[in-house]
Amino acid sequence: MPKRVLEGVVVSDKMDKTIVVKVERRVQHPIYKKFIRRSKKYHAHDETNAFKGKVGENVRIRECRPLSKTKSWEVLVAAAKA
Repeated sequence: MPKRVLEGVVVSDKMDKTIVVKVERRVQHPIYKKFIRRSKKYHAHDETNAFKGKVGENVRIRECRPLSKTKSWEVLVAAAKA
């Protein structure tokens, strides 16, 4: 089964080997039919601390086995700005 890959923005890099990534998605409101933004934060494993000081940068994260209580994603690469 393929692993999910998400794209988001780094919002925190204060922890060692971990970054927090905010992923936004657009969903349609059930009554008003207008598109609204929903966001969720994921803790992602960054083994080499490559994203220290990179708050605001776009990254891609991939699903992996649980590494801690809150961390079950790993950083792939920096995503290209669209």
